[in-house]
Amino acid sequence: MATNTGRPRWALRTSAALTLGFLGSVAGTSAQAAPPAATTPPGDEIAHTVQEGDTLEGLAKAYLAAPRQWPLLQARNKVTNPRRLVPGSVVWIPVRLQPAESATVEFVHGTVTAQARAGDAPAPVTQGGKLEEGTALQVGPDAFVSVKLADGTVVRVQAQSELLLRQLRRRGRAGSLQSVLEMRSGAVESSVPPNAEAFRRFELRTPLAVTSVRGTHFGVAMGESGQTTASVLSGSVAVQSRQPETTDQSNPSAAAASKLAPGQGLAVAADGSVGAPRPLLAAPDTSGVPAMLSDASILAINVPPLPGAARYQAQVAQDADFTQVLRHGSFADGQLRWKAVEDGRYYLSVRALDDAGIPGVPAVQPFVVKTRPVAPLYQQPAPGAVLASGTGELRCTQVPGVAWYRLQVARDSQFTQPMLDEQRLTECRLPLKTLPVGNYFWRAASLLQLPNSPSSQVDQGPFAPPHPFSVADRPATLSPQSLQAQDGDTTVRVHWPAQPGQRFRLQLAPANDLAFDKVVLDTQLDAPAWTASNLPAGDYLVRIQVLDLTGLESDFSPPRQIRVGSGISTGSGLPVSTSNGQPVARP
Repeated sequence: MATNTGRPRWALRTSAALTLGFLGSVAGTSAQAAPPAATTPPGDEIAHTVQEGDTLEGLAKAYLAAPRQWPLLQARNKVTNPRRLVPGSVVWIPVRLQPAESATVEFVHGTVTAQARAGDAPAPVTQGGKLEEGTALQVGPDAFVSVKLADGTVVRVQAQSELLLRQLRRRGRAGSLQSVLEMRSGAVESSVPPNAEAFRRFELRTPLAVTSVRGTHFGVAMGESGQTTASVLSGSVAVQSRQPETTDQSNPSAAAASKLAPGQGLAVAADGSVGAPRPLLAAPDTSGVPAMLSDASILAINVPPLPGAARYQAQVAQDADFTQVLRHGSFADGQLRWKAVEDGRYYLSVRALDDAGIPGVPAVQPFVVKTRPVAPLYQQPAPGAVLASGTGELRCTQVPGVAWYRLQVARDSQFTQPMLDEQRLTECRLPLKTLPVGNYFWRAASLLQLPNSPSSQVDQGPFAPPHPFSVADRPATLSPQSLQAQDGDTTVRVHWPAQPGQRFRLQLAPANDLAFDKVVLDTQLDAPAWTASNLPAGDYLVRIQVLDLTGLESDFSPPRQIRVGSGISTGSGLPVSTSNGQPVARP
């Protein structure tokens, strides 16, 4: 075995790993002869079964694109006669001798660093940059990077992951790619384009297992306890344990592999045992996700629970292939919450995790974030308020820089058929003189004039959340005849007809103050009656306003004149007189 001298410290732990890759991807691989002792780590050599007419020079040309390197193959395989190879025997081709390739950074978000060689300081990863074989990637929290290999394979490295590009080689000058990636933590999703080339190889290794694939879309994740999960959406994957007690380290292909079909996944326990394939959980229901989100402070999406789900994984990306991920997270339920994103079009991916932590089938849903121009703030009426028929008005705040406002009124909160829809209001207000009695919702939005465009082209911001209100008739005004008064003595009693639940406002003014500019009494009453016994003697005007249960008010009734006498009354209300019959006046 070759030593790992010169590799990053975190890559030294790959001696026992999960391998996900192309099993049997090398044509002519021998399944019968035991290989000689390897001089490179397991999987870093290609086993070629000798065919009639093969020579070391020909193999060096085919595999290494360098016929003159045949002595290296001779030394590795201890071949006596390089021109006479025994058909059926095995010749080992060290991958390190093949032409090197590089990978390209397709997209990067957040803090992602790369360490090209051991001892080098980690350098920031930039979009469009090249990554050479042996580069170690570290992806920070809330970060993401997608890497494209030379054969078109796209590797999406999730947040808080470490990945080593262990092998990026090509068979010959223009042959198939030989790629081996090693995960130390986190999660990786890979899309490997279908390819009929028999020599193509793609492996993704973890400390527990190896996953080999040929044209597939699959994911691998590592838990904090060391457990590894694999899930396949399309194509097929083979998973082998890499634990020393379960695997012949000199020949990893000798270990039994569990094959995953589309829609299957499995878990590899911390002891290296590979679990049985199981069906992936179905995709969560995202049909209720709004087509447009307008909250500028938070990105909030709710998904209904899925039977069998232990947790949920979700991502928000700028593209439908999820190579440009901006937000990700693991959630205990379907209440997905992230830091807000800029206005634009996005894609949501949600997967349910089963009790083994295996991600299920993703549900992908497009949506739009639109928060600008900001919506105005409501001023009146208050939510749930009742407006008087023929006099109500909707009013909201002015927004700086906004050209117009759009106000809508509808019977339902979804505004399926707006009864009012005013789209070019210069002020954020709308009178409701013609709106019939009933229950309604209203909402408001701001409109900007698009620069260098006709006045008909505007940019409308999101509507503010709908607010309910009602329109009702005002209570009937009391007539002068409805005010029944007992006046003329020192105690005045007034009463009037009323409806259940009504309250009243009573005002008293001097008899010559028809405008009620000098009100001497202003009180509210719960009952349709009023009694006063301490008023100075004289003439007064009294008027009544009706207040109903909705808070609406009638007009004041026309004033009715009453007289307060100066005499003294008994407790039963009878006047007190002198012996000659004259009323006794108050002092």
